[in-house]
This record gives sequence, C-alpha cells and structure tokens, in this order.
Amino acid sequence: MRSGRKNGSVRQVRRVVVLAVPPVQELDVVGPVEVFAGLNHLLGGRDPGYEIELVTSTPERTVTGESGLSLLAGRSFNEVRGPIDTLLVAGGTGVVNVRDPLLLRWLCERASQVRRLGSICTGAFLLAEAGLLDGRRATTHWGWAREMARRYPRVSVDPNPIWIQDGRIYTSAGVTTGMDLALGMVEEDFGSAAALQVARGLVLFLRRPGGQAQFSVALSAQSSERKALHELQVWMAENPGEQMSVESLAARVAMSPRNFARVFLQELGKTPARYVQHLRVEAARRQLERTDKGVEEIASACGFGSAEVMRRAFLRGLGVTPARYREHFR
Repeated sequence: MRSGRKNGSVRQVRRVVVLAVPPVQELDVVGPVEVFAGLNHLLGGRDPGYEIELVTSTPERTVTGESGLSLLAGRSFNEVRGPIDTLLVAGGTGVVNVRDPLLLRWLCERASQVRRLGSICTGAFLLAEAGLLDGRRATTHWGWAREMARRYPRVSVDPNPIWIQDGRIYTSAGVTTGMDLALGMVEEDFGSAAALQVARGLVLFLRRPGGQAQFSVALSAQSSERKALHELQVWMAENPGEQMSVESLAARVAMSPRNFARVFLQELGKTPARYVQHLRVEAARRQLERTDKGVEEIASACGFGSAEVMRRAFLRGLGVTPARYREHFR
C-alpha cells in the first residue's frame, strides 16, 4: 500500500490483486476491476484509491477465458512482491480442481498478511482447498454450492446470499455478484456515497447488499415446467397484494388445495406460504427503493396487512427493518 497526495492531504493507495486460474470466468475478473477503477475515475485518476493488478496461477501471462476471450496478466503469482491490501480469487471452471501445492502455500502465506481476502463465484473452492474457509460461513455460485459443501464439510456453505463477510474473508456468489462485493469494499474504504456514485457510473440498477438472495422470486416464475403453475407464478408476481391462501391459489389452477401444495413444493422447492412471503418482501423492497410511498401504504399494497407484519417479514428475511432498508439502499 502506498500513499497518494491530494489537496495537501495524504491518501492511502490500496493494492488490489486479482488471481486468475485459467480458464477463468472473464466477468469475475473484469467486473470487480471495473468497480475499483470506477473509484479511481471518481477521484480524478491522478490520485487513485486503488492500484489494481491481475496475476495468474501459471507461468504464462495470457489467461484463457471460458467465453473465448483472453486476458493478459501482469505476472505470475510467485512473482508478486510487496504488500497486498486486498487479494481476490476469480472464479471459473479452472479454479475448481486446483491442487498446486505452491499456489496453495502462497495463498496461505498471503492470507495472513493481507487486510482482506476474497473470492468471486467458484474462486471460493481455492480458498476452501487451502483451508482458509474452515469454520467460516461462505458462499459461491448456487450451482456449485452443494458440491462445495460436499467437498469441504468444515465450511458452512450458504447458497443464498450474494456475498458474505466473515471476519477478513469475503466470498461472493456467481459472476455479477463480484461487482456487488467490490462495491461493498469501496463503501468500506471510501463511504456509501462514493460506492453509489461508482454504481451509477457503471449504470448498475441497484447496489445490492450482501444479504440479498442470489435468486429473484419474480425470476423464479420461469422455473416451473407446468404451464398452469408458470402462469400462476406470473400472476402472483404481478399482484402481490391479492389474496394468496393455498385454497385461493389452488382454485386458480383448478387443483385441490392438498394436491396444489404438494405439486408447488415439488416444483419450486418452497411451500406456497414461504414463496408468497418472499415474493411480497421482494415487491416491498422495490417500492422502498423506487418510490416515496409510506411504509403503511407499501405494506397494504404488497399484501402484508400492516406495517408491523411487513417489519417482521423484513427482519426474518433480510435482517433489517423496512425503514433501515430504504435509508441504506434507496
């Protein structure tokens, strides 16, 4: 970490090193790098907040990508000298089965020296293989979470959040969530206003908190292969304030309540009641983010019945109250 000077004051320049194991998921690298570079642009460029470097796990500087692109690394991991502030491991299929003892030893040594250690997507597999996630809560891409939990039983794998911080170690879910993680780090270093400006500069729709789920409830309307159930999910997403008891939903698809509840759970992995709760929280979140409506009005429009019922649902699902959510993420 070096110091920069601006208007007579000294600012620390934080060195961010991104480790790529080929074949790498290109966006796992470029997404977070763009966020850190966005902060540098915000500060004016001449006095950056971050010094960003891409390194590779192989002697070859060219890092092949899963989508057919190639990235050029500055050096190999064993050529890195000097202190690192933040070390991130990018994801991709290449990193899932790494057993290189030299790389694992280097990672463990660096992990004890850096201020922050993190992973994007399947990059968590390398941290887990090095034993750095033992006894910790971590996440990865939902499609790999079960495999990671099987391989590394000492890691508490949570497939739901988009990113998790456990002490100095950060893990994020699939692909674009690396940008959410990087924005969280920018907020940590330079404040919420700076992170929001970087997000706006990248035209990100919303700077998502780490506790958000990897899946949108509305998007899961695409998950059922039964046409009637698929159409019902679309209706539910568009009408969160309507009556949604098991009986009323079953009537809409001409099924008995008992059979409907069984099929719904089988198809979507959630009971109708739990699905409705998540859907309504998501609908309320959107209104808190985009409108000036009062909490009571939003609670009524989203089917909660009262602000207190909505508050309890937010605390259970997101760990924050609606008022706090609006204050922080609007």
